[in-house]
Amino acid sequence: MHVESVNVGLRERLSHASFRGITGIRKRPVAGPMRVNLLGLEDDAVVNTRHHGGPDQAVYVYRSEDYAWWSAELGTEVAQGQFDDNCTLSGLPEPNLPIGTRIDFGAVVLEVTAPRIPCNTLAACMGDASFVRRFVEAERPGLYCRVISPGEIRSGLAFRLTPAADPSVSTLDLYRARYRKPTADELRRYLKAPIDARTRATFERDLAALDAGAPARHGQKG
Repeated sequence: MHVESVNVGLRERLSHASFRGITGIRKRPVAGPMRVNLLGLEDDAVVNTRHHGGPDQAVYVYRSEDYAWWSAELGTEVAQGQFDDNCTLSGLPEPNLPIGTRIDFGAVVLEVTAPRIPCNTLAACMGDASFVRRFVEAERPGLYCRVISPGEIRSGLAFRLTPAADPSVSTLDLYRARYRKPTADELRRYLKAPIDARTRATFERDLAALDAGAPARHGQKG
């Protein structure tokens, strides 16, 4: 298991039917080591801070195996970093990992907190207004992580996984919960896991609504 590429995005203008504006979504591989701080990679642009970034979504990880799957699915090569991932990793056992799993690169340690929820900016980046639906259906969302130990990371670096203390809540559990109405018991179970702050706030509001007898909100734009 190793780092295929470390990817950084710059602020740039993107214009498409699904999104027009400034974004840092298109990330490109960089040569040499990159510093990882508690808020992510140095020099990586995070423009929409309402929905992205912060200490619980500091680093976005995607599997090289899933890029290969998408390239075959779309009939064209999808470059590493195109999905906004900071680190493209080879050897993760599957797209779905328990929340709280740690990815240990030696100096840098990350902890899985959430799946990536696709938005219209991703569709614009892919030049396909229907791509959000395809991304949702594929269930290969990638992993948001918080930084447990800052340091430097580079391509070729080996890593290992440390299992979550409680593996009962997975990234796909949270991913699927965004597109249906979880029960109160499910929400309570999810809230016991070390999930990211945005998801926690959404689930807490949904649980409060259910406890008050009102319907929970159906998903959340990411």
